Amino acid sequence: MTTQTETVSTKTWIAVIGANLGAFMAILNIQIVNASLANVQGAIGAGIDDGGWISTAYLVAEIVVIPLTGWLARVFSVRRYLLVNAALFLVFSAACALAQNLGQMIVLRAIQGFSGGVLIPLAFTLIITLLPAAKQPVGLALFAVSATFAPAIGPTIGGYLTENWGWEYIFYVNLVPGSVMLAMLWFSLEEKPMQLGLLRTGDWPGIATMAIGLSALQTVLEEGNKDDWFGSPFIVKLSIVAAVALVLFIWIELKSSHPLINLHLLLRRNFGLGTLAAFLLGVALYGSVFILPLYLSRVQGYNSEQIGMVLAWTGLPQLMLIPLVPRLMKKFDARLVIGVGFALFALSNFMNIYMTTDTAADQLLWPNVVRAIGQALVLAPLSAVAAAGIERENAGSASALFNMMRNLGGAIGIAGLQTFLTKREQFHSNVLNQSVSLFDEATRVRLYQLVQYFLQHGVTDTATATNKALLAIGSRIHLQAYTMAFGDTFFVLGAAMVVALVAALLLKKPAQISAGGAH
Repeated sequence: MTTQTETVSTKTWIAVIGANLGAFMAILNIQIVNASLANVQGAIGAGIDDGGWISTAYLVAEIVVIPLTGWLARVFSVRRYLLVNAALFLVFSAACALAQNLGQMIVLRAIQGFSGGVLIPLAFTLIITLLPAAKQPVGLALFAVSATFAPAIGPTIGGYLTENWGWEYIFYVNLVPGSVMLAMLWFSLEEKPMQLGLLRTGDWPGIATMAIGLSALQTVLEEGNKDDWFGSPFIVKLSIVAAVALVLFIWIELKSSHPLINLHLLLRRNFGLGTLAAFLLGVALYGSVFILPLYLSRVQGYNSEQIGMVLAWTGLPQLMLIPLVPRLMKKFDARLVIGVGFALFALSNFMNIYMTTDTAADQLLWPNVVRAIGQALVLAPLSAVAAAGIERENAGSASALFNMMRNLGGAIGIAGLQTFLTKREQFHSNVLNQSVSLFDEATRVRLYQLVQYFLQHGVTDTATATNKALLAIGSRIHLQAYTMAFGDTFFVLGAAMVVALVAALLLKKPAQISAGGAH
């Protein structure tokens, strides 16, 4: 077996860079819209509950199309399939900015998600099929910019555009880089004939059960916490549909002679453990980008632009560090780089577990910088080790599984953290309330001070002042309990990264970092 050392043509690099630019925009779009969701809801007259479907529609479509992409790219050719979906992503990005009501926005976001979802796995596929083993770390570093830098910087860009230009620009921002992406892909991708005959032999039962199962599961995860999970008949029914459809999908894929996705790849030690680690990375990556803005908004009262400035310290350092990762992979065992990355990511979360109501931008700076360093170190070497030895014919399945599981980890992580945060806030409120009693001297003193304060600031009778003082104490208890609950959620995120670290330590050193291109 020999290692590929041939040089890579400029045209190939343009294809890889163009595809990764598309993946960057597709992933960025999730967080950039979430950061400005309240503004979008107000502009199109959507309520808080219904407005959640603006994000859900995009995510459902995206997670369904990712597993389909490898097969559809073979049917229509990579060039044709990628160009058409890149163009549709831009068209429907602009169309979302022109939506007049919730119904229009949901439909447009679903189509945008379906076309944008194509860009993510195909960027990964092109890296592990077009680049030789020696150059793959550079390509995977580019992919890491999309997968970890984009979610981190999304709230910063979204907040700035919304506060200074208007919510429409969170969609218009795709147009200029998207046009560059289209030109790069048009120039660089090789023309190949379509294989429409594959439509006749397609794994249609697998496609149907996968689409139904993932759609139902993603909807349950997005809407469950708002609808009180299994207290809602809608969520119960969808959960049953998801469970039945996904079990059928797995059974069909394992039995089929031409499966949509080769699930047997998960039995390979490095790919299986790598995909598990990617799932947990998704939990912490998307979970931290969800939890931190929520804390800054609800506890500190930050607006979207201020939140974006705090999160910039999770994003910007990555942009400087990720290009250095291929060099680290040459000098050190890739597994060591992955382990250090997960350890730092875990540490950054543990640094936030003792938050107080005074924890704000200054106190969050160093945890965010440590998180940025950890995230920058993880994905490129993890992708390289997981993809090592994957044959070209399995590249589509590997890309679909790896990217789908990372996204699914994000969806499950956010849903779980929402519920966990609510339950822990209730727990801490109960504990704190038991400690606050009128029989306690400190409580009586504080109550007296507040009553005097309100009497000196416009309240004319003692009864009203006492009522206001009790409400103020209750509000303070709630804020304290909420802050403690946020600290607990960061502990859970840190624990998830410790499990991912264990998975990384169990990886075996690959003979070569390749995609089956060596022979």
